Amino acid sequence: MKQFYYFSKNKLKFVEIRNFYRKFIFLILFFSTLISFLVFGTFFVINQIINPNAEVTRLQAENRALQNKLKSALRKYEQLDAKLDKITSENNALRLAVNLDPIDVNNRVKGMGGAVFDDMPISTSEDVKKVISKLNSKISEVAAEVNFEKNNYEEIKNKLEYNKKLYRCIPAIKPADGPYGDRFGMRFHPILKIRRMHTGIDILVNTGTPVYATGDGVVSFVGRRGGYGRVVEIDHGFGYTTLYAHLYRYLVKKGQKVKRGQKIALSGNSGRLSTGPHLHYEVRHNGIPLNPRNFIFDDIKLFDIVKK
Repeated sequence: MKQFYYFSKNKLKFVEIRNFYRKFIFLILFFSTLISFLVFGTFFVINQIINPNAEVTRLQAENRALQNKLKSALRKYEQLDAKLDKITSENNALRLAVNLDPIDVNNRVKGMGGAVFDDMPISTSEDVKKVISKLNSKISEVAAEVNFEKNNYEEIKNKLEYNKKLYRCIPAIKPADGPYGDRFGMRFHPILKIRRMHTGIDILVNTGTPVYATGDGVVSFVGRRGGYGRVVEIDHGFGYTTLYAHLYRYLVKKGQKVKRGQKIALSGNSGRLSTGPHLHYEVRHNGIPLNPRNFIFDDIKLFDIVKK
């Protein structure tokens, strides 16, 4: 390794420089660092002298960028709030469509709309803080309203499913193809010769005419029942039952599920209180007899929906 010396005046001789390379590198690094500080320090001082507002300008630019982002957020909030207003209106229409009472506006969770921010200037950092605080509050209100409408939709959905099942089950067609005979209500009984409540309607048909279920349900009774003769009774749920009497033959069994328009029996003249071949048909709700004619849509053709 090459050695380096210096002349010592005190010793009057050349003395070897120990660890020369290490000392040399240290001096280079030291002077490089010193020069860097001097250069950057000089640049900073000169820049401050030439452009004293550089930092202010930078902060102002960042502030303008933040203001633009905030205004953009406000516009999005206004659009969201407008959409929620539309959803609220449509939900009330849907509630009416599924036979639910509309929700009173006072019972709704309601945001206050973008107009809250229209008159709020955004020029200082304090203004920005105020608007952000206001915006956060409104976002919370919108979130609450979204959750409210979500629950509202769930209620509408459940009611719609309930209605679909109800409409399939409720008696809604004529059970046999024939002209009407005795109507529902008080009448002079042709056999007993007394005034008596007729709890159903009679349909004049020949023996062997198909009889159809007037709604979805479960057969709850098949057999003879006093003056009714041979009877099929169907439980439709929701408190509704239908009864088909004076039958000739059963085509279903107790406990069997049936659909509206499904053939369940053949009409006849069974029962000691039958004056001739016909179908006696009843509709009851929670055990109370109702006028079956109120459940028959005469504009619906029976054979358009019967089950083959």
